Amino acid sequence: MSDRPYRRPRVLSPLREHLRDTFWFAPTTGLICSFLVWWGLSLLDTQIVAGLQEEKAYDEIRSLISYASDAKSIVTTISSAMMTFIGVVFSISLVAVQMAAGQLTPRVVRIFVRSRISKLTLTVFLATFAFSLLVLTSYESETDPRRILSVPVLQSLVTVLMVGLSLLLFIAYLSSTLRLMQVGPVVDHIARESFRVIGRVPGGSSEDGPRAPETAQVMHRGRAGVLKDVNVPRLVRAARRQGVVLRLIPRVGDFVVPGTPVLAVHGGDPPPRSRLRYTMALGVERTLHQDLAFGLRQLSDIALRALSPAVNDPTTAVQCLDRIVQILAAVARRPLGPVHHRDRRGEVRLVQDGPDWTDLVDLSFEEIRGHSANSPQVTRRLLAGIDDLLLLAPDDRRKPLLRHRALLVQAVERTVPEAAEREFALLPDHQGIG
Repeated sequence: MSDRPYRRPRVLSPLREHLRDTFWFAPTTGLICSFLVWWGLSLLDTQIVAGLQEEKAYDEIRSLISYASDAKSIVTTISSAMMTFIGVVFSISLVAVQMAAGQLTPRVVRIFVRSRISKLTLTVFLATFAFSLLVLTSYESETDPRRILSVPVLQSLVTVLMVGLSLLLFIAYLSSTLRLMQVGPVVDHIARESFRVIGRVPGGSSEDGPRAPETAQVMHRGRAGVLKDVNVPRLVRAARRQGVVLRLIPRVGDFVVPGTPVLAVHGGDPPPRSRLRYTMALGVERTLHQDLAFGLRQLSDIALRALSPAVNDPTTAVQCLDRIVQILAAVARRPLGPVHHRDRRGEVRLVQDGPDWTDLVDLSFEEIRGHSANSPQVTRRLLAGIDDLLLLAPDDRRKPLLRHRALLVQAVERTVPEAAEREFALLPDHQGIG
């Protein structure tokens, strides 16, 4: 379908995406939860001791005191060593992420920031440290079973369980961090995220723009930044209540400067500013939440760095081309371009511009093609990928593919003087050179 009807989204969907781009929310929540769990277990330990005192089961209380006393040494060791362990682990991890960013592209850092296992590991580590400190405050100097108020038995048991969970998460976290330093898993992660965006972002429409003339523009107020995502339902509601059609001027991924127009109004006065609040999220970097082209941008950046004289790694460029061709094949027959969002009555209320087929093909091949003429491995893979897309794309989308193929052949003919080497470099091969 080329049009997307108005649909009420999940309440926490935009907020969840924005929180995934932060690294503070999960650890902070974990610390708060650790305090609440400690408080609840402290009450339970107090109730258990009080119940045993009412039944005059003093021998059982002595057994609990003995167990808690033995566990205290473990809890003390955990509380003193956990923070040091956290510092060492994540210091090494940050060095590994920096190496991956230098080898591939700085944009792979967002993979680490958005990684669930990284956040979960740090959250459990910090929660274990904070919980162990709180448990130490629950120990009493009183040893008389008739006078003691609480024995932190459950708290000590949970502390040991949290240490075991921390060890398991450390293994998973280490494996995840090591994969971040490998090219294959990184480009595969980018491709999988891109496919999720393709399934989430609506397709374009063949309709023309708004029929009513442009009557006003809404200027951007606030800080400058990259347009990360748009709250489509809120904009549709604002346009419907005002009886107008809104057209989003910048694309998702564009850098927006204060004072520049962000919305064009067709058919009436612009909606009040209060209705346009929280309709556009700006940040310092692009994200893949609604940005269909950002995955291709990242893959192209990795390939360009691999083809630079300082790195000279054409195999990495071939791996990126594999995923680029895969993404383009998925959108070869998909409607692209401007998207017309409708309200419940089926009337167009918001027009949002998006990349068309030519934009995506140019983004995928232009820069890589310009740096690959001296690398037969890349030219062979690039030709094979373009030939595959020519088989998949409809007739009206073949022109940009044929243009890039012709430009690649011309670049190789200008760069490679030997006829035999030119023939070899222009032979399509899905593996480059095997």
